[in-house]
Amino acid sequence: MTINPSDLQLLRLLQIISPSLPVGAYSYSEGIEYLCHAEIILTEADLCHWLRRELSEGFIVTEAAIVLRAHQAIVSGDKSALEYWNSWFSATRESEEVRLASWQMGQSLMKLWCQLPDGQLTGFASSNPSLRSTTRQEISGFLPQAKENSDGKGCNYAIAFGVVAASLEIDASNAISGYIYSWLSNLVSAAVRTIPLGQTTGQQIIFHLSKYILLSSQSALQRLDSELEWCGWGASLACAKHETQYSRLFRS
Repeated sequence: MTINPSDLQLLRLLQIISPSLPVGAYSYSEGIEYLCHAEIILTEADLCHWLRRELSEGFIVTEAAIVLRAHQAIVSGDKSALEYWNSWFSATRESEEVRLASWQMGQSLMKLWCQLPDGQLTGFASSNPSLRSTTRQEISGFLPQAKENSDGKGCNYAIAFGVVAASLEIDASNAISGYIYSWLSNLVSAAVRTIPLGQTTGQQIIFHLSKYILLSSQSALQRLDSELEWCGWGASLACAKHETQYSRLFRS
């Protein structure tokens, strides 16, 4: 039986954006829990407004642009670019909480990736010369490890996602759309448990915001290095304040 490569890429993409992927994304609310506690987000309309604004002006577009750069670095075999963008990403995170969350998920994804079985369907892209001679262990080896967190270093989730997506030959555009969808789905799930909202309402919100996912994806694909900026101080403050919140469902 012949397997269509594009069908396999779709399955791989669905796997790495799945909420069941053991990287711990479900345990973070990125400030949503604090915003509900502070009565800034209380209704479905409040949540839609906040998420729509984040999709257009927040850090998620920059994150997706970093996914693209990591993807391109792997495809071209440019390790120095991969290291540069990982360091750049760590340096631009506004609070310790969001930086540590990014490192934790990124390192969890890299660890999982290295433990996937070898073989034609799960190894590096066989059609790409720069990937055929590189192993997963070599790629993960020159990125920061968990033991270096105390030194202010870590492998960011956006970097890890781009690396894994490229190694599985997932198209960069699809990888970015999947990354943003995963981000949105996770925050809606957090809000459903915190406000609370019904599961059906949560799905309606995701459906309503689908076009904004695509707009954010297009923006990330077109964004130049000099344009990697955002206006997300509200979300950053919410993440920082969440750490000292009296009662929490989610990790800081």
